[in-house]
Amino acid sequence: MTAVVQATVRVLHGFVGRDGSLGLWGESSDRQAFALPASELPAGEARPPVTLILPSTSAGPLPSPQLGLPPRRGTPKLRAWQVPAVTVPFLDDDLADSWDGRLGQSVLWLVELCSFAADLVRRGRVLPAVHPHGPVARWRPVITGFDAVHHADLLRRLPPAARAERARPGDVAGLPAEDALAAALARLVDGLVRTRLAEAGVRIGDGWLAALTDEPRFVAAPALADDLADKLDAWHAGAVSGAAVRLCFRLSHVSDEGEEPDAVNPAGTPPRDAWLLEFLLQAVDEPSALVTAADVWRDDYAPLRRWTRHPQERLLGGLGRAARLYPDLEAALRVPRPVDMVLDTEEAHRFLTHAATLEEAGYGVLLPAWWRGRPGLGLGLTLRPREAVPAVLRDQAADLGHMVDYHWGLALGGEMLTEAEVTDLARAKVPLVRLRGRWVYLDAERLDAGLRFLARGGGTMTAGDALRTIRLLPPEELPLPVTATSGSGWMADLLSGDLPQTLTLLDPPAALRGSLRPYQARGFSWLAFLDGLGLGACLADDMGLGKTVQLLALLLHRRPGPVLLICPLSVLGNWQREIDRFAPSLRVSVLHGSERVVPADADVVLTTYATAVRDADQLAAVRWDRVVLDEAQNVKNSAGAAAKAVRRFPARVRIALTGTPVENRLAELWSILDFVNPGVLASAHTFRARFAVPIERYADEEAAARLRQATRPYLLRRVKSDPVVAGELPDKRHVRHLCGLTGEQSTLYKAILEEMTTRLDESTDRWNKGIVLAGMTKLKQACVHPALLLGDNSPLPGRSGKLERLEEIVDQALGQGESLLCFTQFARFGAMLTPHLAARFGAPVRYLHGGTPKAARDEMVASFQADTRPSVFVLSLKAGGTGLNLTAANHVVHVDRWWNPATEEQATDRAFRLGQTRDVRVHTLVCLGTLEERIDRLLADKGVLAARVVGNGEGWLTSLSTTELRDLLLLAPEAISD
Repeated sequence: MTAVVQATVRVLHGFVGRDGSLGLWGESSDRQAFALPASELPAGEARPPVTLILPSTSAGPLPSPQLGLPPRRGTPKLRAWQVPAVTVPFLDDDLADSWDGRLGQSVLWLVELCSFAADLVRRGRVLPAVHPHGPVARWRPVITGFDAVHHADLLRRLPPAARAERARPGDVAGLPAEDALAAALARLVDGLVRTRLAEAGVRIGDGWLAALTDEPRFVAAPALADDLADKLDAWHAGAVSGAAVRLCFRLSHVSDEGEEPDAVNPAGTPPRDAWLLEFLLQAVDEPSALVTAADVWRDDYAPLRRWTRHPQERLLGGLGRAARLYPDLEAALRVPRPVDMVLDTEEAHRFLTHAATLEEAGYGVLLPAWWRGRPGLGLGLTLRPREAVPAVLRDQAADLGHMVDYHWGLALGGEMLTEAEVTDLARAKVPLVRLRGRWVYLDAERLDAGLRFLARGGGTMTAGDALRTIRLLPPEELPLPVTATSGSGWMADLLSGDLPQTLTLLDPPAALRGSLRPYQARGFSWLAFLDGLGLGACLADDMGLGKTVQLLALLLHRRPGPVLLICPLSVLGNWQREIDRFAPSLRVSVLHGSERVVPADADVVLTTYATAVRDADQLAAVRWDRVVLDEAQNVKNSAGAAAKAVRRFPARVRIALTGTPVENRLAELWSILDFVNPGVLASAHTFRARFAVPIERYADEEAAARLRQATRPYLLRRVKSDPVVAGELPDKRHVRHLCGLTGEQSTLYKAILEEMTTRLDESTDRWNKGIVLAGMTKLKQACVHPALLLGDNSPLPGRSGKLERLEEIVDQALGQGESLLCFTQFARFGAMLTPHLAARFGAPVRYLHGGTPKAARDEMVASFQADTRPSVFVLSLKAGGTGLNLTAANHVVHVDRWWNPATEEQATDRAFRLGQTRDVRVHTLVCLGTLEERIDRLLADKGVLAARVVGNGEGWLTSLSTTELRDLLLLAPEAISD
């Protein structure tokens, strides 16, 4: 096999070894060789080449789907291949940042498996075991309840590539899925427990006990080893079978009179605050099945009869074990039949501090909603300029050297507290206090540090120092992060995000050919203001709102030095045409092709991301006035080659243009803004811990608010629905077409549902969602067309309600002399649809997909725009959803629903953008009574990730409960049209 050292595209794959070890191997883009040498793989333990069973043809192993290569001819068969690989002890999310390439599904699965194993160990869901042959001491997982659901989901989703190592010498078969998962999980759990014990300096006894922390082998007579193994197996079996019901605690706030906390009793004095800690039993795999301790003692436990016959023993046994973690429960054990405990505020706080420990030990804990989303304490900064500085860039410019008066305060949940409220907090003796009508928790140390810091009072500082102070990670001299700002003047406006609305608008540069719309003039003035301060900016207007002309106005407004503008290859020609149209006085040079030399006399140097990577040393040697990234989502992976390269280029100011600052993860926003103003959002690790995880995983609105505040000074986003923008564009009408299913479609839909139903569980555990999400793609394909789902190249006519409706829309539009864009996320269906529509209507039908070469792509777009005949343009959503101007069409059809509404909007923006002179009709095809109709309704009211921070996104789907996901899939009777 030829080792590939230089590869333009690399994919990392993972596998489980026969001994349960985790291995990595890499695939190159060179079709003559498929494996990277071990030296190019992430750091790991070198090992001899492994024998992997891979689908192959006579030309070699098939390329993985992640490479995006066209299918290879021939019937694939499983064959054995020697592949260089490395062994790794553990994998985590940081691998995505350290590997400069794509991660295969097998690697992502291994990362999830490692996270699952680490979570089991962290929660103590492990028990010792002995393998008699040896004998060998091991730690093994205890998998019950929600963990069993997660385990089953991991098994179901185990990628074939992850078990590709040859099972036995000479076999042409990989490891069985169950064996691969069991071996990997056992090895991970054993290794993690030993690592944790070693880090804590724990060593247990001698003999077998010592083998649980040191060398696994120990000496024992065979009979004794067998007896010990049997007893430990029985212990493990009891732990697994006896965990169907668990003790649950519920804390709520009450008063002596049973009134609300703010109520007043007849005597006119406030009642004493009291908290009720109730004891309940809960079914592990069905958390909604709850029985109070009072009902348990009355033998009224019908909801739990299918799980236990001895509820009273479960209740007392659970309380006894929980008392070891939360000693205050010992008072309840002194009562013959414990039902609950009444706590004062200090005792309630003590329970809340033990809640996480109890949860990790496997107990149910139901807490007040405010505790889960409690606001954090931070510093508030009030700023006022010492002298009046006009927030304009005409004759006099504000600069970062101006002095501002500042005053410190405390902020809770991003809101400034009054002096009276701060005084009340300082007097509080318990961390639980009632403030502004709600209970809040205040960390005593943080409060004390904040109060001592406030004693410093205020003073003066430069505007630049004030900006540097407003960071997610505060300087060392600040005890708390700055979470709120207020005041007056341009500095306060800048920090609050109000500057674009308060700026006096600049006149467009005289050299600009064309006019600026009011919102564009505001964007240009904002860019110019930050540019005058030497601050970077991210202009994140919706696609089609004219980010190009706003940037060109800035380049003409002030021309102190050369500008490097980096963009995707697909829009390189568009930039040349736009500069020639709006700013012909700018001297432009294109750095692309075989002979590339940076010119000395150009105002603007245009290049692509690929060229910027190849010529990074040459470009880094130039002192640029501005470095501009168009379609800046190309650097959303901070560890990617493009992101690393552009950060090297020195510049006075950096600017990013993007319509999608957040596509999937907040790490993308960090990467873009860290390019714009390095360090403004702290390190990637700190940003992930303080913001990405709370917002993405827990929908933490407080964290989202703090992130919005931190990004406002440097990020400007306008969407087409904004009132100031809507009046500048033609109308856009959304038409939802409810389509019925044919008999064939409904049969396929039901078959997919029946297959899924057998694997679903009533649990609300989030890992059940994987079962549902895996089937959604098949259900959507069934809604589009049976031929798409079956992949049998069968005829299209007469088999799909959607296709019939699409034909009606196309017929009507073409009859009116109008053109259409037809988007589908399934490239294979686009290939089927193109010849069908061409034959059906006799009109030009073009098809753009990911495999279309650049020259053909440009020619196709140009011919569509210039074609005076009504025509149809079929586009795959990923290939044609961004970067194209297709205003020749005024109909946009979405054949299938994309779960990310922002992606659909981007596709619509190909026609609904500046330059469009006609009203645009957006047709969305939705199958009646199916998951598509229900998702269509959910998109209207479910919050999404990017909307909470800067715009639109896709995170809404993973916030649904399993019950909500299940309800999405039901097939209503009205769905069938024939």
